[in-house]
Amino acid sequence: MSDGRRGGTEPVGIDELLERVRAGFVRVGPQEAVAAAVDGALLVDIRYAELRERDGLIPGALVVERNELEWRLDPQGSHRAPEAVSHDLHIVVVCNEGYASSLAVASLRQLGLHRATDLIGGFQAWRAAGLPVET
Repeated sequence: MSDGRRGGTEPVGIDELLERVRAGFVRVGPQEAVAAAVDGALLVDIRYAELRERDGLIPGALVVERNELEWRLDPQGSHRAPEAVSHDLHIVVVCNEGYASSLAVASLRQLGLHRATDLIGGFQAWRAAGLPVET
C-alpha cells in the first residue's frame, strides 16, 4: 500500500499528483462532453449542494456528491445507482472547475471503470461555453 511518497521517502504535492493522475486518461472539453452524452455517456455532477443551488445543473446529469461517488458508480456495489450497469460505462465526471473531478476519475478507474474521464474546467467551463443549465 502506498503512503503517498515517491519511492517511499518523499511526499507528493497535489500539483504533481494531478499531473500523474491526468496522464492516465484523456480529459474532455465541454463540446466533447455533450457529444459523449449524446452517445450514451453518463455525466456525473459531483459538486456539493451549495454550488448546484447557486449555479444550476447540467440537464440530464446524475448528481452524486463526491463522498458517495465510488459507492454509487461501482457496478458491483450494494449501493450503486441504477445507471451503474457496467464497468464499460462511459462516465464524464463534472466538478466545479475540473480539479476534484480528475482525482475522482482516478478512484473510479481503480474500481475498473476504465472509460471514466472528466470535464476540463468543470461546470464553469460548461456554462462559459453557453451549454444548457437548469436553475
